[in-house]
Amino acid sequence: MNAGASMPRGVVALGLVSLFTDMSSELVHSLLPLFLVGVLGASMLSVGLIEGIAEGTAAVTKVFSGWWSDRVGRRKPLTLLGYGLATLTKPLFPLADSIAWVLAARFFDRIGKGIRSAPRDALIADITPAELRGSAYGLRQTLDATGAVLGPLLAVILMLIFDDIRTVLWFAVIPAIIAVAILGFAVHEPARVGETDRRPDHATGARPPVRFADAGRLTFAYWWVVGIGAALTLARFSEAFLLLRAEATGLATAYVPMAMIVMSGGFALSAYPAGRLADRIERRGLLAAGFLVLIAADLVLAFASGVAAVMAGALLWGLHMGLTQSLLSALVADAAPADLRGTAFGLFNLVTGVMLLVSSAIAGLLWDLIGPSATFLAGAAFTAVALASLIGVGRHARVGALP
Repeated sequence: MNAGASMPRGVVALGLVSLFTDMSSELVHSLLPLFLVGVLGASMLSVGLIEGIAEGTAAVTKVFSGWWSDRVGRRKPLTLLGYGLATLTKPLFPLADSIAWVLAARFFDRIGKGIRSAPRDALIADITPAELRGSAYGLRQTLDATGAVLGPLLAVILMLIFDDIRTVLWFAVIPAIIAVAILGFAVHEPARVGETDRRPDHATGARPPVRFADAGRLTFAYWWVVGIGAALTLARFSEAFLLLRAEATGLATAYVPMAMIVMSGGFALSAYPAGRLADRIERRGLLAAGFLVLIAADLVLAFASGVAAVMAGALLWGLHMGLTQSLLSALVADAAPADLRGTAFGLFNLVTGVMLLVSSAIAGLLWDLIGPSATFLAGAAFTAVALASLIGVGRHARVGALP
């Protein structure tokens, strides 16, 4: 790593956008499972399906937004559109009077996430030197996770003041608007991404547009990263089940968001240090450590009999996120050609989003049929399989080490 290199201001601004957006989103998400189950009468399976469908929708949208940002050579307009759409959906949650309404709100909120995520992640790679990418993604994840701490903390404070979920959900609109303002005024992108990576047409002198068929240029190293991300996501279902696990131990409704605060705190504390470490050492070992921490989190949550054990499991869950998420983003950026980064992130998110749909549905079904312990024990088993794949297949992938 070049000691003289400094973090681009655009990365810091995008991190602040993530902070305020996650503050808004996690204020909603920390109360939404309780709203669905306690106010609207939804089953655990319904919670799992709603979360899975929402994330699956985002995943499909990411493919097209990422590809389109490659095709037009612009990232910021789609990023701004995605954050703006998510902001517009925030008032729908406190207005919801049925499960279908919540599903619709989550659907459009996740479309917004799907539109913005791949172009944003590709934009970070576009404006960051290769030797700083682990740190850049780690910083964004740390600020994102800090927002995820502040959102549930704000939810707890507001619930103690108002003692009404609908009233508290209205406050999510404010940080969402701040995020869009920062993005609009403080984030800039290169004039056109991928200019040096596309050969001009000999007849016209123009560079051809990116096509879906160009995905064939993505290497085995890239697809290995996708496979590991998919296996990990299958093992890690929606964080909504952390909240429900906390409530199942007898924690009062107003304090249930503390589980998300603890989880996001672990994420925030570990993401940036892990990202910096990933710029310096062999990366496969860091991923393996993240998998082991997730297994520990699942086992603690499976056998938790009190609030302290649930909080310990939530902390481990957050540490696992910090060790893996920014690292996977850096690996995708490194393995993809510059002019295909949007498509590469979109495909990665599509596959992992489908896995989240499957895992969340399985988690909800196991919870309804057997109980919460079965849900987290299944997560530990899936993680062990993913870890075995990382150790076995990763030896032949030629990724994970710095050049």
